[in-house]
Amino acid sequence: MDNNNQHTNNSATTGLLLEEPNVFEQSVSGREGFDFGKSDIPAVDVKLTLGTKLFRSEIANLPELSEVDVARHFTRLSTYNYSKDIGFYPLGSCTMKYNPKVANFAAGNPLFSETHPFQPTETAQGNLQLLYTLQNDLAEISGMDSVTLWPAAGSHGELTGMLMIKAFHTSKGNKRSKVIIPDSAHGTNPASAAICGYKIQQIKSNNDGLLDPSEVEKIMDEEVAAIMITNPNTLGIFEKNFKEIANIVHAKGGLVYVDGANLNALMGYVRMGDIGCDVMHMNLHKTFATPHGGGGPGAGPVGVKSILAPFLPTPVLVKDKNGHVSIDKMRPQSIGRIKSFFGNFGILLRAYTYIKELGGDGLKRTSEIAVLNANYIKARLKDFYDLPYNLPALHECVFSDKIQNQYGIKTIDIAKRLMDYGFHPPTIYFPLIVHGALMIEPTETESKDLIDQFCDAMIAIANECEHNPDLVKNSPTKPYRARLDEVKAAREPRLKI
Repeated sequence: MDNNNQHTNNSATTGLLLEEPNVFEQSVSGREGFDFGKSDIPAVDVKLTLGTKLFRSEIANLPELSEVDVARHFTRLSTYNYSKDIGFYPLGSCTMKYNPKVANFAAGNPLFSETHPFQPTETAQGNLQLLYTLQNDLAEISGMDSVTLWPAAGSHGELTGMLMIKAFHTSKGNKRSKVIIPDSAHGTNPASAAICGYKIQQIKSNNDGLLDPSEVEKIMDEEVAAIMITNPNTLGIFEKNFKEIANIVHAKGGLVYVDGANLNALMGYVRMGDIGCDVMHMNLHKTFATPHGGGGPGAGPVGVKSILAPFLPTPVLVKDKNGHVSIDKMRPQSIGRIKSFFGNFGILLRAYTYIKELGGDGLKRTSEIAVLNANYIKARLKDFYDLPYNLPALHECVFSDKIQNQYGIKTIDIAKRLMDYGFHPPTIYFPLIVHGALMIEPTETESKDLIDQFCDAMIAIANECEHNPDLVKNSPTKPYRARLDEVKAAREPRLKI
């Protein structure tokens, strides 16, 4: 099958024509979708103002379509996509969870949405008060002393945190050259450290999928600027030796960075700032139900302990004794400005709404349900799929395709077959320390009924792998597109429907 292949039967969900023409192929000469009517504005020869170089030499070859043609075309295309509003999105690590609509409603309030980043601070006190409160809330949740809302994504937050670590060591007259990163860390951690000029020293997890303090002690020296730990790690396991490891790193003058992307498993139970963390970023899309950036607006606030506060990016929000919030740009040790405007306000507003809607008890309950859901999936599937690490799971659980390999089935086959059952596949082939990984994270938003349907599908696929492997290898059979030839799709992409 090549990358253009379509099924010979109609989509089970849409019942639409298989050959979906693009808008140019649907064009009919003389067909119109909108009539501007006659204008009462006097005509102006814009060529006299703009010159002739900006004008086309030929009339644009635009499609000629009616309104209904356009509406049906794009609505039809939307039915070929999967979304979180349609069903379960069990991606581990880069989690996609349902976002409550009240957060979108708040962000759409004209009193917020129509403010402008160039307004004087005196006219935007509502926005600034909200941001100041959100900073304090995130500091309380994480156990940090200060928080910056500037970073526009989790990876941007990583870079910001590492720049502050570098600035800290430089201020001490010792730039240091290395950063320790476990093999169970998020994949962006090495890149963030490398961009800051550090050499990466990887450390392997032990047989339980955890960091061993004695192994950290062996490689920790005065050239190590920091250790970057994802906690809980990408195996869904809490690094129980974290405090001991932090003490080892601090004893040699290093700092402890925590990738806080998995904070949704800890809220109300563990504050990383209380057990040795010096700096951590928080993925708002995962824990606080803001939209996943996907290259668009996101947010990755960074919390720091007081020793790193002088290096926070500027400007910094401060509040005077009268309750007025202002912007402080006079921070001589700051790493400087890291973004054009103060974060992505509409995203931060959604996180604020989520936190205030749930309150402290609600956030704690969120963590409880997220952990419960992940452990329930683990318990239901562990007899059907290989479980390489069998410690208690937190936010996610990681299986492998080891059992299915004996039938000639790989992880990719399982993922494709799951689409025939109406589910988006989980994260596959990550973390890299698990060969043929299937990484599943349900979050707290999914009901037991839905999770049971997912588990039933996974168990049915496990049985198919044993008794009808060809069916699994040739899946999916129901979605609009069949399985891609991924090599051909990369080398000979077809960039239209």
